[in-house]
Amino acid sequence: MLFPTFAFGVFFVIVFILNWLTRPHPMVWRVVIFGSSLFFYGWWNWRFIILLLWAIGSNWLAGNNIHRCRLSGAQDGVRAWTSVAIASDLTLLGVFKYYDFFAVELSNLLGMGSALPLLELTLPVGISFFTFQAMSYVIDLRRGVVQPMKLLDFAVYLSFFPQLVAGPIVRASEMAPQISTRPDPRQVASGEAFHLILRGLFKKVVISSWLGSNLVDGVFADPQGHSSLDVLFGVYGYAIQIYADFSGYTDIAIGCALLLGFRFPVNFDRPYGALSLRDFWRRWHITLSSWLRDYLYIPLGGNRGRTADMYRNVLITMLLGGLWHGSTWNFVVWGAIHGAALIVERSLPTGRLHPIIRWALTFHVVCFAWIFFRAESVSGAWDLVSVIAGFSADTQRLNAGVVLVVVAAIAVQFVTKSASARLVHWISRWPAMVHGIAFGIGLVAIDMMGPEGIAPFIYFQF
Repeated sequence: MLFPTFAFGVFFVIVFILNWLTRPHPMVWRVVIFGSSLFFYGWWNWRFIILLLWAIGSNWLAGNNIHRCRLSGAQDGVRAWTSVAIASDLTLLGVFKYYDFFAVELSNLLGMGSALPLLELTLPVGISFFTFQAMSYVIDLRRGVVQPMKLLDFAVYLSFFPQLVAGPIVRASEMAPQISTRPDPRQVASGEAFHLILRGLFKKVVISSWLGSNLVDGVFADPQGHSSLDVLFGVYGYAIQIYADFSGYTDIAIGCALLLGFRFPVNFDRPYGALSLRDFWRRWHITLSSWLRDYLYIPLGGNRGRTADMYRNVLITMLLGGLWHGSTWNFVVWGAIHGAALIVERSLPTGRLHPIIRWALTFHVVCFAWIFFRAESVSGAWDLVSVIAGFSADTQRLNAGVVLVVVAAIAVQFVTKSASARLVHWISRWPAMVHGIAFGIGLVAIDMMGPEGIAPFIYFQF
């Protein structure tokens, strides 16, 4: 079930009504939200529900035992139950997402051909997102950051449908207090929610889909058949496309959650306005980058110790961050590029450069890495790089519309947060009737401007 579809619209209206009707009755409300989330997730494949229920049950049980062992001072028990929970979560990811990749690579390495059997399992939608949320819960329990949640509360937290399949990655410390409260429906930030939903739909349905069909898909499908200028703008276009696609999705998710009385953390903050790679990762997929920082980079040692150790920690974190996105060498290379660039950036006095130069270097390193993220193979990525290096200026794809969309999308990244906040505040002051009319007009306009059909969200594969 995709957000910008009639089916989701009907589903959300029903859930919205039930959400506020049952809020005065906490137990009934939890059952309604959990049941609705299972229905939403099972829409793709009912078998996925079994995996989600397993993640809920195993992590909740482990979490309770971690808390009990902490209270009794049994540190060995704390470590054991934490290991069991993380092993269970990683097993889900390993079997469904990575087994075939490693089986093929190991067979090739050992010269065994196809001796290792392939499972060829369907990748459950959003498995990387809910397993990361589950791991953060048990790790935070071990650290004493959160208290154990009741089973139904935890089930709502891990399955909550707005962010279930593609984030943002919400931590229990952020979600648990909101599950236990009874928000006043009159205090719902409907203006902000409608703004986020319309903005997200415009990014996804209009910008992302249009760039994909008019520029990106053709260039990446046949780079040798295009000029250097076409391929270069195709890469720029993909940078905008994936941003519009993913940030658009999370805007819709955050807006839907707001209408249900929940506030999710910000997941994107004008990433293509960054003046360094470190700044980029503070702005891009913020909930994932902060997760990797808090649960991987810092436990590895972070910035402590020797410079060489810090560089090692950066590289490991980015390599695993790349592998998190997908089980191909492309994503490993993507992570390696970011890791190596972060190390170079930390070792050189790049802060002395003019801001425009710093921005240009950062943006083009990010775009170079996107080539490997989008291409079908590493060799295919190098084909695109070789065409760009050929410096041919003839164009088949570029026109004023394509150039305008790409340039405008980059320029918007430099709009200040204060200006955006003023716009949201202004919209939030409109009367409810005006919100409804504006929302309806916006939906009609987006439908008219968007292409036929709805392209799948790029991040659903992760």
